[in-house]
This record gives sequence, structure tokens and C-alpha cells, in this order.
Amino acid sequence: MRFFNLFLSAYIIILLFINTCYGQSGNLPQDLVPAINSITADEIKNDIHFLADDKLAGRFPGTPGYQQAVDYVTERLKNLRVEPFGENGTWLQTVKLRNAKITTHFFVINYGNGTRPEDVPNKDYVIYPNPVMSSVNGSAGLVFAGYGISEPTLNYDDYNNLDVKGKIVLIIRGAPDNFPSAAAAHLSSTNTILKTATEHGAIGVIIGNADSTRKILPDMSKGVYSVLDKDGGISVSRTYYNNQLNILALVSYNLLNKFLETVGKNTTETISQLKKGISQSTPLTLNISTSFSTEYQDITSYNVIGRISGSDKKLKTEYIVHSAHLDHLGIGKPVQGDSIYNGAHDNASGVASLLGIAKIYRNLKVKPKRSIILVFVTGEEMGLLGSGYFAKNPTIPIQNIVANINTDMPTIIAPLLSITALGAEHSSLIKQVNQAAGYLGLEVQPDPEPNQSRFTRSDQYSFVLNGIPALHIKYGNKTSDGKNNLNELVAEWREKYYHKPQDDINGLFNFDAGVKYAQLNFLIGYLIAQDDLKPTWNSGDLFGNK
Repeated sequence: MRFFNLFLSAYIIILLFINTCYGQSGNLPQDLVPAINSITADEIKNDIHFLADDKLAGRFPGTPGYQQAVDYVTERLKNLRVEPFGENGTWLQTVKLRNAKITTHFFVINYGNGTRPEDVPNKDYVIYPNPVMSSVNGSAGLVFAGYGISEPTLNYDDYNNLDVKGKIVLIIRGAPDNFPSAAAAHLSSTNTILKTATEHGAIGVIIGNADSTRKILPDMSKGVYSVLDKDGGISVSRTYYNNQLNILALVSYNLLNKFLETVGKNTTETISQLKKGISQSTPLTLNISTSFSTEYQDITSYNVIGRISGSDKKLKTEYIVHSAHLDHLGIGKPVQGDSIYNGAHDNASGVASLLGIAKIYRNLKVKPKRSIILVFVTGEEMGLLGSGYFAKNPTIPIQNIVANINTDMPTIIAPLLSITALGAEHSSLIKQVNQAAGYLGLEVQPDPEPNQSRFTRSDQYSFVLNGIPALHIKYGNKTSDGKNNLNELVAEWREKYYHKPQDDINGLFNFDAGVKYAQLNFLIGYLIAQDDLKPTWNSGDLFGNK
């Protein structure tokens, strides 16, 4: 092992020299190489092994297993000489989670003209529970608003010349084919759909299933989670915006088709035109009546927060946040006889990576100019809830947070030879990504899976929504055999392991790749912390206007 460490140190020094010769900016301090070489594959493995052990029962928020994960991470941070940076001088930020479940409901269509109202079968719709109103009753006209997108920076508006005040809008989730993938993911997210509908005066949203092959709607029997604020209102939710818009439902393809047929629209042709960016918005000649009741259960969970203070008298009051989610799915439906969803890759590996970053900083003699925050968040699997709460209610003034680097399921199943920096293309952070990747001999590539909407599916998105430049490092496609098709291996892995009990320590791992992910994310954060200039959004960027 000692010989390997000496070899790795020499290798990194050579890389530093080569990349400096090729124009890489920013000379790293002398003690950086031994510091980044201080983490090992065994340490990454040991952290994952503990967090993904059966005794933690899948780390579901509010359970003893999640508390064991909290205690473990807290103790590791103490030993790594990280300062507590939660609430009231502790390591913790309290996150109050509310689970809301529908108890009774009905959904009725009124076509007018003396036609008898039609009760919609349960198989053709689901209604999302309302986390603040125990009983909702409503009746309003239905208006088709295409994708439900209104975005001036892309010169696109489904609401143009469409009156939806006091109405329910019907939309199809998606975006025109010519939209950049990150923009499409953001604009078609439920949050953005609800916000846009509310701003135009709607009182409800119905999302139609545009996939005729998908026959089953989501199962709402376990409820939907939101985060409460200190006054008992809703601080963060992915399915609730405000009390003006109190109805959110999903309907089947058949019901969507029936709605569009009332104005002579063919669903297939309508979708085809929307993909081309051609507006299809129109009022529909029917009313929708809904009524439902909701029950609640509140639980307490925690974000774990630590700080590494910067060295510059002025810049140390500015912060780079490294985040990773600590929770997983708990105990659920058995698969091959196993019901514990251990979450070894998702996201014990990301937590281990942040602990690796903490160890690098412990061994770094001179800390960077800006300070570093490590945030291990709860409720990611519930809809990015813990990160959403921290980004809205950080333990420092939000304007002091200059960037977020998120680590979620780095997919350490093969050697890391290239990377994708999700979100970095929207801001000046791409500079530090390219520089850090160059120091480690990694190629920066476009997202190999743009249709996965990965930019909006993890905790960096919570920071983006609050105006903070953020990124999420994922794998690129480069492979050691030259086939450069890592996405194919990942697709096979995902089918077998992702969100299944089989994602445990006995699965497929490359712990050396785990080390390199930690080193890379450290370097990106370190370079941002050393730069006298704050990160900025690109001029005119969609996310810079949030």
C-alpha cells in the first residue's frame, strides 16, 4: 500500500506539471498532493459498508436506522476535526416532514348541454394530497395549456392569449425537442408547472399521461411528503405551491385523449406539434369537479452540517457547500426475498465521498480562502426535501453561499476516466471543473444520458432554485477498452440495482473510482474557494433568472 501511495503521489505530481504546461491556471499549494492522497479505497468502502448495513434498515427519515446514520456521520466529522455548523451550535438542522395521504375522493366530468355528469373510474386518475387543507372541493372549467411552459428566454409561451384565471389547466409533461436538456427538465418539473399555472391565475393542474403504453398511474397509498416551516406552514414541497392552486391530479392516456377529443384534437398529432414547438393551447368544452380529504402524519428528521473555516479574513464569510443525501428508501416491497433497501450506491457512496473530502481538508495545512460547508441532507428520496429546506433556510445568510457541489450516487462501478458536470455549463463553475478534471487526467464530456433529466433529480437543483450556481458530477462514457460505452454498463446496473434491495455492499463496486470522485469534487470546491471572483451565472442564462 505504501508503494502504491508513493506511486500515486508521483503520478499526480506529473499530471500537475503536464496540465500546467498546457495552460491550466491556478497553482496548487505544495501540501495539496499528500492531502488528496490521504484518502483510500478502503476508507470509502468502510463508510459505505456501515451506512448500507442491514441494521440501518435503509436509512428512512424518522427511523432509528436513519438516526444511526446521523450519529455515524457526526462522529466521523468530529474525528476529522470539522466544526459543527447546524442550529444552535449543534451538528443538526431539524427538518419537520409531513406525510399527507388521500382518504376519500371523487373526480367528475361535466360536458354540459344537459349531458349527465360522468364519474371517472379510479384507474384513470390519481389526486395528490393537499398538505395544508384537510378537505378540498372544487369545480371549474378545463383549459388545455400544452406543456404548461411560459419561458421568455426561450421565446416560448403555452399561455399566450389563453385565459386560465379561476380554471383548471390540463397539460402534457414535456418540452419542445429543441430545448436544451437541462432547461427541458426544469421547465417540465412539477414545481415549475405549478408555479407557472399559479402565476397565470389557475386554481388547479391536471397532468395527462402522454404515453399510451403506460397503463398504471403512480401509487399514492404511501402518501406524499413536504417540509413544514417553523410556523406550521409548508416550506418545501414538490407537489404543492400555494392555496390558490389546490388541485393537482394525474390522468390516464385514455382520459387525456377523451378531453382533447371534445375540441377535435388528436392526441398523437397534438404531441407531435408540441414537440415541434407549435402551440396547441385551447379552452375545452367541459368542467371538472373534484372533492377529496387528506390526513397527515408529521415526523422529525435532520440534516447534518459541518464547517471547515477558510483562511482569508474577508472571504472566509463566503461558503462553498458540498452536499450529499443521507437517506434512502427504508423497508419496502420484497425483491428476491429481500425487503431492506440498503442504498449502498444511493447514496452511501456519496456520503463516503463527502467524508473523504473532509479528510483531505484535515490533512491540508493551509485552508482555502473561502469556507467549506458539508451538508448531509435528509428527504432526497421524498423529493429533494432536506436540501430544499437547507437552501431556503441555511445556517448562514443565503447570500453568503456562492456555490454548491452535489454528490449523489457517483456510480462507482468502473474506473473513472471521464466525467459529466451536470449544470456547470450554466455558470462560471465550468472553469473550475475543467481545471480540476485536467489535474486528475479526466476528460469532461457532454451528458451521456440527457433524457434522464438528471440535472433536476438531485439536491443541486434545490440550490439552483434558490439562485445559487450548482453542479453535480456524474460519469462520462470513456472506458479503458476504448469502446467508450460506459452508459450501457450503467443501464444494465441500474436495471438490476437502482432503488432495489440489491443495492447493498455485495453489489458491483470500484472503490478506486470512489477515491477519484472525492478528489475531483474536493479540487473543484477548493479552486472555487481560492478564486477571488465569485461564481456567476452565464449572461442571460435561464437559471440565472431564478
